[in-house]
Amino acid sequence: MKKILVLGTLFVLPLVAYLFFASGVHNFAKLPVLNTEVGTLTDFESLTSEEITLDDKITVLGFLGKEIHNKQGNAFNLNQKIYKKNYGFRDFQFVMVLPYGSEQAAKKLLEELGVITDVVQWKFLFGTPEQIERLFASLKTPHQLDANYAANYVYIIDKDGSLRGRDGSVKKDEPTVYGYDASSVADLSNVMVDDIKVVLAEYRLALKKYKAYRKDK
Repeated sequence: MKKILVLGTLFVLPLVAYLFFASGVHNFAKLPVLNTEVGTLTDFESLTSEEITLDDKITVLGFLGKEIHNKQGNAFNLNQKIYKKNYGFRDFQFVMVLPYGSEQAAKKLLEELGVITDVVQWKFLFGTPEQIERLFASLKTPHQLDANYAANYVYIIDKDGSLRGRDGSVKKDEPTVYGYDASSVADLSNVMVDDIKVVLAEYRLALKKYKAYRKDK
């Protein structure tokens, strides 16, 4: 009898867990839109002279500041917890904004990240303090840039250029999540990993529906 109970538990519990998480993904198929008026990147210059835009891209937007070594740990946290798992998605990118004069430090950081993984979707942009402050203010979050024009938080911007996050509508008493603390491995692992999955799944589903529609025509 004990053996039957043990075997039954081993079989039933994984099935229940699977159904729970599967239903969760289905029920929360979209991450709330918090702001539809995020600024553009047109005034910034990229490290590679390529044009970087938020249009038609799922973007993790961050601000590393003029003393990039102070935020290097944040970059490695993001690389390990978020980037490495998702950079194969064609329309996914990391965009880090810095003041002019940080180009060499950014190149060095990119080389160090490149030892660990393919950095093809890491993008570095440079602008004036005023341009950085204007872009950051357009996010309309309660967060602040520090004196070096840096922030610990990073933000999910969808293909329409809108800020995504949590608005407290899913769980009672859950605070609004505007961004994710890249200095906290726990925040990245327990919150941002899930939210990135939801956004990517949303667009994958939309793409599948579009392909199915085109096939039927």
